[in-house]
Amino acid sequence: MAKDSKGKAAEEVPEQYGDVVQRLEDVVARLEGGTLTLEESLKSFEEGIKLVRRGEQLLNAAEKRIEELLNEDGRDAVVPLQAGVKPPALISTPASAPSRGSSGAAKSAPPPEDDVPF
Repeated sequence: MAKDSKGKAAEEVPEQYGDVVQRLEDVVARLEGGTLTLEESLKSFEEGIKLVRRGEQLLNAAEKRIEELLNEDGRDAVVPLQAGVKPPALISTPASAPSRGSSGAAKSAPPPEDDVPF
């Protein structure tokens, strides 16, 4: 079994997320160091891919557990985020409500949807 620079077995994937991230940072540092042979680079890259996949598994398991906890009382709903989709407005003002400081004057037009302040 191959050993990494710290004497750990390279094939062993850590069980804790923090350990996965630390090992992945070590792999990236080795690859960026520019001193590895082609074969060593490929082995390090392979190790990095395994670590990324393990990290994703751990994050997915944590996300699933959080969803289960939020749904235990039957009222909360978890909506997954989608890339490129804007979340709905959290606070909406009814159209009939007067704006602050207005005394019946003409209302200003609402800002365009893409002009969100955050």
